[in-house]
Amino acid sequence: MSKMTIKTEGDKHVVVTRHFQASPEAVYRAHTEPRLIQKWLLGPDGWTMPVCISEARPGGKIRYEWTGGKGGGFHLTGEYLELVPFSRIVHVERMRLPQPTPDNRVETSFEPDATGTLMTMRMTLPDAETRERGCTGRHLSDDTGSGSGGRHPALQL
Repeated sequence: MSKMTIKTEGDKHVVVTRHFQASPEAVYRAHTEPRLIQKWLLGPDGWTMPVCISEARPGGKIRYEWTGGKGGGFHLTGEYLELVPFSRIVHVERMRLPQPTPDNRVETSFEPDATGTLMTMRMTLPDAETRERGCTGRHLSDDTGSGSGGRHPALQL
């Protein structure tokens, strides 16, 4: 597994890439199957995801709830728009912190190569202000496992 890279494109986009020494099927499943999502998408140390709904089909619902165990927590809701098994997922998500953030459209591709899978996640936010203020921009340099910047450090395949 390689280090995750995060870059911005234009005013509204964030692109995350990471290489995994695993098949596209394994990486795709880690992004769609609740029991696998709950193993790696945890946030800071000590946080858990007691609720993980991932109805991996077009129109299917997404709901992840995190808790820090000390009364704090937040959740994410969304919907799947398109799924091409083992190669592409398109969904919309919004954080609830507790107020909802604007929609974040996320396109994730899983490209096989000689040593595993290159995952590319392209997030599209409504405008530059949203990207810098909240949903994604706030976490771009975060490598703690929380937010978008830390989404994949715990994902071991």
